[in-house]
Amino acid sequence: MAELGLALSGGGARGIAHLGVLAALDELQLPVARLAGVSSGAIASVFYAAGFPPREILRMLLTTNVFRLTRPAFSRFGLLRLDAVAQLLARHLGSTLTFEDLSRPLTLVATDLMAGESVYFNSGPLLPPLLASSAVPIIYRPVEYQGRQLVDGGLLNNLPVEPLLGHENLRVVGVNCNPINPEARIPNFRRLIERTLHLAINANTSSRKGQCDLLLEPPELRHYRPLGYRRGPELFDIGYRYTMGQAAALQALL
Repeated sequence: MAELGLALSGGGARGIAHLGVLAALDELQLPVARLAGVSSGAIASVFYAAGFPPREILRMLLTTNVFRLTRPAFSRFGLLRLDAVAQLLARHLGSTLTFEDLSRPLTLVATDLMAGESVYFNSGPLLPPLLASSAVPIIYRPVEYQGRQLVDGGLLNNLPVEPLLGHENLRVVGVNCNPINPEARIPNFRRLIERTLHLAINANTSSRKGQCDLLLEPPELRHYRPLGYRRGPELFDIGYRYTMGQAAALQALL
C-alpha cells in the first residue's frame, strides 16, 4: 500500500493551517510516512514527528506570547535573536532531541547565506536546523551551524518536495499555505515589504507544485497576514476543513 510524504511550506502564522491539515489526516487515518518542512512548516512537522497531537501543538502555541519570544540583538546581522525561541523549543522537545528520535523520517530545509544554496538536514541534533529553518533573514540573526551562516529555508525553497521524491510507494502531498490574494491592499510601507517577500517566496514554489501528486492550498488563507497569530484557531480550522474536503483525493492516492 502507498503512503504519504508531506512537504509543509513556510508562511508565518498561516503555517498554523498545517496543524489543521495534520489533524484531518490523523482523523482520516491516512498513513504519513515522511515529512519535509521549512520555516513554520518545519516547526509543525517537528512537533508532529515528535509525537505531539496537532491540537496539543495548537494549544501550546496559543498559550505562548509570540511577541515576547524575541529580544533585540543589536548586531549587524539582524534585529532579533532566537535565544528565547530556542529555550521554548528545548523546554517542549528537549535540548538533546535528534532526528533519529522522531517517529518518522523528517527533513528540514535552511538557506546557506554564503553559498547561496539550500541545505537539507535529516540526521543528528534537531534544534539548530529547526532554528535555522525559521530564521527569517534581516529580522532574525543567522544561525551559525556546521560552519555555515543559515537562515530561513523558504528564501530559496518554500515547498521542500525534493527529500520526498524517489521513494517507492510514497505519494508526495505538498501543503502550501501562501496562496496569492490578487485583491490585497497595500496601504503602507510595511504591507509593501510583506507583499514583496510573499511574491518572491511564491516564485520558488511554482515548479515544485508540479512535482506533487496532490497539492493542498487552502484558498481562504490568502486573507490572512503572516503575523496574525491571534487568529490561530481560524487558521487551524481552515486547514482542517480544506483537508477533510480533499479526503477522496487523498484516499485515491493510496
